[in-house]
Amino acid sequence: MELWHCVTVEMKNITVRVPEQVYRQARIRAAEQGTSVSGLVGQYLRSLVEADAEFERLAARQREIRAGLGRFSAGDRISRDELHDRATR
Repeated sequence: MELWHCVTVEMKNITVRVPEQVYRQARIRAAEQGTSVSGLVGQYLRSLVEADAEFERLAARQREIRAGLGRFSAGDRISRDELHDRATR
């Protein structure tokens, strides 16, 4: 038994002015993708929002990793001989 959930999403209309040639090419591209010009614009705007969200997620992760790193000190380095000894174990 399948249950279908209906979700109502409020949509906003926007007006976009573009040169005639851009509009023609957009209509062709939309037809090739089986959508409308409005659908193409919606997909593009969603991709912008998703890219911003992904960038912020990655930036937060980078801050988290950097916060977990200790300070680097050249005096903490091991000698070349110790390094080679570790490699041969």
